[in-house]
Amino acid sequence: MTDMVQATAPTAARVSDTYRWAQLAVGVAAMVMIANYQYGWTFFVPDIQKKFGWDRASIQWAFTLFVLFETWLVPVEGWFVDKYGPRIVVLIGGILCAIGWAINAQATTLNGFYLGMIIAGIGAGGVYGTCVGNALKWFPDKRGLAAGITAAGFGAGSALTVAPIQAMIKDSGFQTTFLYFGLGQGIVICILAFFLLAPKPGQVPAVAANAALVQTRRNYQPTEVLRQPIFWLMYFMFVIVGAGGLMVTANLKPIAVDWKVDSVPVTLMAVTMTAVTFAATIDRVLNGLTRPFFGWISDMIGRENTMFIAFGMEGFGIWMLYLWGHDPLWFVLLSGFVFFAWGEIYSLFPSTCTDTFGAKFATTNAGLLYTAKGTAALLVPIANYMQQSSGTWDSVFIIAAGANILASLLAIMVLKPWRKVVVAKSTAAA
Repeated sequence: MTDMVQATAPTAARVSDTYRWAQLAVGVAAMVMIANYQYGWTFFVPDIQKKFGWDRASIQWAFTLFVLFETWLVPVEGWFVDKYGPRIVVLIGGILCAIGWAINAQATTLNGFYLGMIIAGIGAGGVYGTCVGNALKWFPDKRGLAAGITAAGFGAGSALTVAPIQAMIKDSGFQTTFLYFGLGQGIVICILAFFLLAPKPGQVPAVAANAALVQTRRNYQPTEVLRQPIFWLMYFMFVIVGAGGLMVTANLKPIAVDWKVDSVPVTLMAVTMTAVTFAATIDRVLNGLTRPFFGWISDMIGRENTMFIAFGMEGFGIWMLYLWGHDPLWFVLLSGFVFFAWGEIYSLFPSTCTDTFGAKFATTNAGLLYTAKGTAALLVPIANYMQQSSGTWDSVFIIAAGANILASLLAIMVLKPWRKVVVAKSTAAA
């Protein structure tokens, strides 16, 4: 089968690396603009609870619905991107993002918030899936790094707005904050959409040749991918690792409140902030940095070896946060460590997926795997119900730590040898 990046008769000349990095930069900027829809949510929860008196688990269903619609529609959006190009999908995504938070600004019922977050989720998912898929296509030679840098825009993109969002909620109320940030971010995404392009055959280098990297020469159709058992192993691993990080993302402030560390001042490197603001800022920066860092590492030592290290660190970090997190300083440091060991799933899984199933349908295939994040989000309200029924976060932390250790072992003992066999067979067939 002819490989997209190795077409026998290139229809376009190779583009410069500068051009490829410019395309990547546009994708990163768009990712920064959708970051707050997920990572900013935790700051609105206490004020929504205070104003309307709903219980926390009910409010957090809005976050779960956001993640579900952000992820489960990505394969559909990916299909549109693979067929019609990235521009139209990102443009519509920006419009929906703005509408979603504008609805939140007016909402007075739980269903109103659910609707707002569903619409924002559809918009954010369109932007996310398009930008990651585009990065995978432009950089077959640096797939882990490119996916990591793009995903970093989403992970770290909200770091600069942690303090402004909290300040605006305090001064103007959460409804005005929803409206202004929603419209501002949505408009910028719409402008960026006009600069996005997909590579034509011949414009990008060949697939990387590296003994540690197992990459196929065959392009699998999305319908074929769903019939591959190895895809479902990756999916299961994505779910169990994703759930722990999403639980902390959605509940960072509520956990800090329950442990009575939220408003305690913490000083690190001559900077003083309350523990929850400090933790949220550091978490977002490290959650961003980890994506290109581990993506780059995986380009050199292989995807599964990197998963083994990162998921093991995550399991250890969650366990230590459970043991020592009641101290404000340790709460800040360990939550940062947890996010550093968690965010890399968004560079490792898309690049592993494209390595295994080819680049031609990369946006759709990586999108199919990305729906695992939505499945993981379904476990977030379960964590809230476990906490409500027991009165502590203990069991939630213990289960999350164990799940990460399991994924770490699966990566090295099952996924690594299995993927070698699958890729060898598909390359021979191609």
